[in-house]
Amino acid sequence: MNIFNANSAINSFGLAGIFSILFVETGLPVVIGLPGDSLLFIAGVTASGTGAALHVHISILALAIGAPLFAILGSQFGHHLGHRYGANLFNKPNSKYFNPDRLKSAEKWMDKYGYGKMIFLGRFIPVVRHLVNPVAGILKMPYQKFLFWNVISALVWTQGFIWTGYLIGEKLKGSVDKYILPIVAVIVILSIAPLAWEIFKEWRSKKHLS
Repeated sequence: MNIFNANSAINSFGLAGIFSILFVETGLPVVIGLPGDSLLFIAGVTASGTGAALHVHISILALAIGAPLFAILGSQFGHHLGHRYGANLFNKPNSKYFNPDRLKSAEKWMDKYGYGKMIFLGRFIPVVRHLVNPVAGILKMPYQKFLFWNVISALVWTQGFIWTGYLIGEKLKGSVDKYILPIVAVIVILSIAPLAWEIFKEWRSKKHLS
């Protein structure tokens, strides 16, 4: 199974593959590039019974219940790892990635946008989705507050993509295959756009200060 390809993951392991990727993507920051958004969308299309490239049957009820559950569990695990062990990773001044400056930068972003907003919006942005939960744990975001935003964001994220895919699959039926790639491309572009915009704003502000 190619875990970085949504079709391959679904065809190889069905719901088990989908749920495993959702857990790992939100819980382990060492695995970057998993196809969360497109995975949920294509899973929804598959549950509608359409898509010639997909050869498995997926229950929409099991998908709609299991996807947010595993996304929530993964995020909680990521927060726990950060809370329990994360700070020790960032006490190495000579490390390229795990140095105190990196942690200060993450804390600045969390303070700037607010913890709740970062947890919610971070769910929809690749790369940020992998890192925001452990970082929230490292910065000691309270478990109860984190759980609230974790549940809300997981429900909106998973149900939004799943049911969009399901309804499009139902609507287009046999012709859905020729639309999947363009739709997935749009999803990817929209997902990375907020991150790209924030990076651009940060770069522009630093340029003006220099």
